Amino acid sequence: MRTTAAIILIFGICFFWSCPLSAEQGGTVVVVKVSGVINPVSAEFIRKGLGTAEGMKAEAVVIELDTPGGLDASMRSIVKDILACNVPVVTYVYPPGARDASAGVFITMASSVAAMAPGTNIGAAHPVSLGEKMDKTSTEKAVNDAAAYIRALAVRNGRNADWAENSVRNSISATENEALKEGVIDFVSRDLPSLLKDIDQKKVITASGERVLRTANALVINREMDLRYKILYFLSDPSVAYLLMLLGFYGLFFELSNPGSILPGVAGAIFLILAFYSFQTLPVNYAGLLFIVLALVLFILEIKIISHGVLATGGVISMVMGSLMLFESPAPFLRLSIYLVLPAAATTALFFTFTVRLAYKASLRRPTTGREGLVGTKGRALADFLDGEGTVAVHGEIWAAVSRDNVKKNDIVVVESVSGLTIQVKKKEEA
Repeated sequence: MRTTAAIILIFGICFFWSCPLSAEQGGTVVVVKVSGVINPVSAEFIRKGLGTAEGMKAEAVVIELDTPGGLDASMRSIVKDILACNVPVVTYVYPPGARDASAGVFITMASSVAAMAPGTNIGAAHPVSLGEKMDKTSTEKAVNDAAAYIRALAVRNGRNADWAENSVRNSISATENEALKEGVIDFVSRDLPSLLKDIDQKKVITASGERVLRTANALVINREMDLRYKILYFLSDPSVAYLLMLLGFYGLFFELSNPGSILPGVAGAIFLILAFYSFQTLPVNYAGLLFIVLALVLFILEIKIISHGVLATGGVISMVMGSLMLFESPAPFLRLSIYLVLPAAATTALFFTFTVRLAYKASLRRPTTGREGLVGTKGRALADFLDGEGTVAVHGEIWAAVSRDNVKKNDIVVVESVSGLTIQVKKKEEA
């Protein structure tokens, strides 16, 4: 009895001792890690993270951000999701050395709390549009629209609206300490645990109204891109999209040149579909795409038409021009590198003008082996033909032969056709 009572007493003490800790527990914080270009894939990933946090009734969502910027359409989609979220959203520029540029600044301004790690920077908030290159008037309209948009977001969350507008119009930037001094962000925090302590008890605005954060003792749940998102993000790279398109064209060309190969056609179709997916996430200039298609057509014509290199030269020029024009963007991370374009154009030109030309000529050459190789070859009659039948020696082999001509021994004959083990021959006409 004493043992049982002691056990019950111990469990009771542990239970009551744990009650105050539970009262101090800060709930759950979902951490969404985004590193790289802001595009439709990262927008979908953030949306899913916000939805997970709402479903868990989390205390807050922390977006760990490190981005050079991205697409205007994707940025606006993320901002809309943040503003509609019932859970407070904290944007944290992390790790040290990270940057929050272009589209990332809009995301930071839209968040309930903005924080940066030491050694980070923010600014140069010029968003990238998806589509054709704009003229001066269209560019001015886009800048005015972006400036008004970021100013409204800054005012909503009590941040420096003048600095935010200036980051769009004049592409200004700031370090973490400068941003804190200017009222652009709310905290400079060394790491995530420090951030959760810094923002604890802060009053914030969400879609459902004001809330007080309780994050000091929160349970942290990290969400990183799974394999699906990593693959889709990889496909959204301009260089990858470009190479997928070229491989797709190569595969379809092989299939059309050699019907029944199957593998090149299937692989080419898959590569092209993946390339088209990538194109919808990138600022594609379709004039550049047409130049690339024209280049491939010129290379194919060079194989079949003797142009003394004129068609191949035109193909190389079209390939280089089209590649440089393919992605219209002022941001370097959304353009093709010249160090990729030139080798790709040279490789394609060499491939079509030499390798494929040799294959095409080989396909036109008369067969020299097998039954097909016998047709048109010369042989010698081994004996006089009786009733149109006899034997001949062809390629060192003795064949049963039939002929409509009167063939005598040692006459030179020419093979007309092959049927089973019998050949049809005719006498070679004397010169």
